[in-house]
Amino acid sequence: MKKFASPVFFILMIVGLVGLLKYEDPGTDIKTGLHELRATVTAVNNDALVEMGTARIGGQHVTAILQEGEVKGQTVTGVNQLTGQPEMDELFHPGDTILMAVRIVDGKPTQARAVHQFRQGWELTLFGLFIIILLIYARLIGLKALFSFITSFYIIWKFFIPGLLGGGNPILLTVVTLTLLTVVIITCVAGLSRVTVVATMGTLCGLLLALSLTLFFGEKLKLAGMTAPFASMLVFSGYYTLDLLDIFYASVILGASGAAMDIAMDVAASMNEVLAKKPDISRNELIKSGFNVGRMVTGTMTTTLLLAYSGGYLTMLMVFMAKATSFTRMLNFKLVAAEIFRTLVGSVGLVLVAPITAILAGFILCGVKELNKSRN
Repeated sequence: MKKFASPVFFILMIVGLVGLLKYEDPGTDIKTGLHELRATVTAVNNDALVEMGTARIGGQHVTAILQEGEVKGQTVTGVNQLTGQPEMDELFHPGDTILMAVRIVDGKPTQARAVHQFRQGWELTLFGLFIIILLIYARLIGLKALFSFITSFYIIWKFFIPGLLGGGNPILLTVVTLTLLTVVIITCVAGLSRVTVVATMGTLCGLLLALSLTLFFGEKLKLAGMTAPFASMLVFSGYYTLDLLDIFYASVILGASGAAMDIAMDVAASMNEVLAKKPDISRNELIKSGFNVGRMVTGTMTTTLLLAYSGGYLTMLMVFMAKATSFTRMLNFKLVAAEIFRTLVGSVGLVLVAPITAILAGFILCGVKELNKSRN
């Protein structure tokens, strides 16, 4: 019964969280009264578009049949406004499934605007593939990991981001959010055990040290929060009083937290396994084993951070190469400096997590055994 109850509990919690997210996001913009509905494009008119190389400016008129809601089956024509920004604009073609913002009056669509390609179906398919592979390989642990994944998204989306938009202190919100996420994620995976205590303490200690480095070197590098994507759009949306620099600092620590958790769990679980296989191992030997594991993990994880951040700004690096920008100018460019700062602070935090976790594990995992030895 115990084995059955645990999976059922996590399944019910996952269903409940997904239900809450769906219930709180009905697909209607409360401010404008527009309904966001799936539609199939039947015709387009590109006469008002002006092409400038790969960029296009102007309005594309899109005729589509609505596929859901009370107006299902009705035909509407809406404008797709292109601004000359390829990373934001989308050009539609007949047969495309798109998302349309529709105003409905007395059961009829009166206004419509083409918004995006409808990608939700394939996104859910990819997520379903992820779930299947995770559950086949990790089984119950995979189910717990899925629960922690959805819970983490819920906490960030419903607590952390609204707190930032509400003018809360970004640093304090980050500390509270990461503490909550660390406890939830590690407890879900490892259960209530000494490994959980070690991994949680190691993660939080490393992140607090990384936060100190963030505040110190962020001031020295004179970075501004406007380096973050969509920062300008956020300000001009009416959030003029937000502290974008502290929000940038929060993003740095949040980005490094996942890798820090991985390292802390790797070191703590490895040391616990060593202790289980060799119960007579001394505390110093166990800590030394933890250090060795930590060195191997951090050796690849720091490079992983570099590759992840470089991938996000690959086109910017290509521009520098294409324009033969000097290395000195590139290093002092604000966007590059911000990413270097993000990568190095995250890497330092990772390196610190491993030895801290190893030392904590040595004292916590071996605590009872060493105490019994001293009494004998």
